Parts: sequence; C-alpha cells; structure tokens
Amino acid sequence: MPAENSRAAAIAALERRLGLAFSDQELLERALTHSSVGDGAKRVSDNERLEFVGDRVLGLLAAERLAELYPQSSEGDLAPRLNALVSRKTCAVVARGIDLGAALRLSPAETKAGGRDKDSILAGACEALMAALYQEGGLPAARRFFLEQWADPIRELGAPRPLDPKTALQEWAQGQGKPLPAYAVVERKGPDHAPTFTVEALVAGLTPARAQGRSRQEAEKAAAQALLQREGAA
Repeated sequence: MPAENSRAAAIAALERRLGLAFSDQELLERALTHSSVGDGAKRVSDNERLEFVGDRVLGLLAAERLAELYPQSSEGDLAPRLNALVSRKTCAVVARGIDLGAALRLSPAETKAGGRDKDSILAGACEALMAALYQEGGLPAARRFFLEQWADPIRELGAPRPLDPKTALQEWAQGQGKPLPAYAVVERKGPDHAPTFTVEALVAGLTPARAQGRSRQEAEKAAAQALLQREGAA
C-alpha cells in the first residue's frame, strides 16, 4: 500500500477530477476500500455493497443516455449498446482514466499482486464510486460523472462496425429484392489436418463468386466478399 500521504494526495486529486469534495469522507473511503482489507479479527467496511448499488445507478444513467441518443432504436438495438457501456471492461477503462487505482485501499498482499491495475478490482471500485457520488450528491452528481467519463465509450458506440461478409451479402441481396444467398463447396483438397476448401457464393441472377479458405466458413466469407466487391457493394 502506498504511504498514507501519497494515498491522501491521490484521493484529493480524485475529488478534484470529480468536481466534488465529499462531505462524508467515510463514504468515499468505503467506496475505495477493497474486500481484501481486514481479516476475521478486524472487520473493515469495504465497497462491495456500494458496488451493488453503483451497478444499478450506472445502468439507469446508461439507459437514459442511450434513449436520448437513439430515439428511433428498438430495445433489441439498445441492449448490446447498454451492455457495452456497463461492462466490467468499460468500467475498468474509466477507472484508469481517473487514476482510481492510486486512491484504492488494498491489503498489502493484493497490492503486491498488482491489484491496483486489475480489471476486476478497478471495475468494482468504479461502480462503488458511482454509488458514493449518488449518495453524496444525488443523481445529478452521478450523471455528471457518467457523462464526462463515459463520453469516449459512448462515441465509440456510434462508430460503424464492419459487417461479417456473409451478413453484408445477405443484406445487399435482400436490398436488391433477391432471395438469400447460398453457398456450395466445389472442392476440398489437402490432408484432413490441413484441408483447403473452395466455395462458391450464389445469388440468384448473378454469376457465382468463388474463393478458397482453410475452413468451409472461411471460404464462404471470402466468396461472399469477392461477390460483394465484384458487384461494387463492398
């Protein structure tokens, strides 16, 4: 564990980043205390219960923001975006962005094991901090933190994700009023442990496109991509 004055400086820096000086310092300390601290003889209030609350606050704020940004999207479209924003991976990224690890209270053993940079510990502490902000300053304080620190993950949601070539070909074919594409293996050669497949992608009314791959699936994707490129749709 870092020297107490170093950790105190880290906590002060954290409060400046949050734009909120906690009137309830015990609440903030609890949010920053990992369950590794203490033992059976000396119980310490850790952040696990706050983590539970913070997860729900984060889910609410993420759902609220997504509903604002994507008013025409269905629940099915919003769900994967929500899952991305509240994931442990995203929470850990946010925690690193505010240097939350330096302010954490960990056991010496967990500190030695690199706990200040473990995704699981950082994500849990980030959720606990969200709950502490909610309890200290209400939903506006938690919302401000969310909108500031989740700005990059939210922007990344809007970046177009390349479609799998087979999915792209299916959507293109349907857009042309054609039936769904089909795939046919025209050749399989090589030993069983390292075969090579030649596959044709078939769309009604078009000349088939042929490609090879080390698996049937790889060859189908390559053939779909070849057909899309030939038709100027890739």
